[in-house]
Amino acid sequence: MHATLELLEKTDFPPLKRARAETLQVNLGYRCNQQCLHCHVNAGPRRKESMSHDTVLAVLDYLRHGDIRTLDITGGAPEMNPHFRELVTQARKMDIHVMDRCNLTILEEPDQAGLAEFLAGHGVEITASLPCYLEENVDRQRGKGVFGASIRALQRLNALGYGQADGALRLNLVYNPQGPVLPPPQASLEQDYKMHLLENYGISFNQLFTLTNMPIQRFGSMLISKGQFEEYMALLRGAFQAQNLDGVMCRRLISVDWQGYVYDCDFNQLLGLPLRYNGQPHTHIGQLTGKSLKGLPVTIRDHCYGCTAGQGSSCGGALK
Repeated sequence: MHATLELLEKTDFPPLKRARAETLQVNLGYRCNQQCLHCHVNAGPRRKESMSHDTVLAVLDYLRHGDIRTLDITGGAPEMNPHFRELVTQARKMDIHVMDRCNLTILEEPDQAGLAEFLAGHGVEITASLPCYLEENVDRQRGKGVFGASIRALQRLNALGYGQADGALRLNLVYNPQGPVLPPPQASLEQDYKMHLLENYGISFNQLFTLTNMPIQRFGSMLISKGQFEEYMALLRGAFQAQNLDGVMCRRLISVDWQGYVYDCDFNQLLGLPLRYNGQPHTHIGQLTGKSLKGLPVTIRDHCYGCTAGQGSSCGGALK
């Protein structure tokens, strides 16, 4: 796989400083039951990286002594980590809002019995990847049969009360472009998704998040292989919108990798660009208990243009 960091080192992206941290995003490991082209984590069934129980306890200790109100759990497929349910259960006991970034097909895995019911019982918000509402497009990007399994999972979640306009169980979907282009306007695409999924499958959900593909890891390597890397970077730079700078996720989020080390965002995590704290080359979440990161500089490289291009992109979708 082609590395992209050396192509991103030189940048004129504006400097950023961190605001008060509101969200702790924890990557429980890179193992996944799927292997998708756009995945910036390069996750897949053969990956072995998985957060240990001791590190999960360090995350919980940080939450217990801080003012973080949202725990955003991601992977790979985070549910494949053996300590996933303990992390969710203990965080909810602290009255922390928990979001699970779920690929939907994990709900059908034989060793995940009762997972959907567990998530509903703990009031976990589900943000589920569904890169298109058409079967052919999804299966081409994610593998044969993935669309059908995703539809069955969504119907199961709806039956548990997820995705209802007036309900407490929130269900969001995530769209990624299939190529080196910016996502279409989020609001209009959301309406298309809602109409198609309701009319054809009886499925409802709360919000659609459109995410820009980052020129790193598997997607970045594909761009290099096809000679499209510079063209895509020119697209991102040319679509830069300064008004998106205040809303980028790195200002209010702490990203934690499977070993417990911290980053400004998960894109920096996968590029090996650690959060800069007290001049340390790497900082573990256990070292930040009770500490404030407000005012620290964000580590930036040229990929940061991906979050500020056009309507903007963050873990919560478009910024405007």
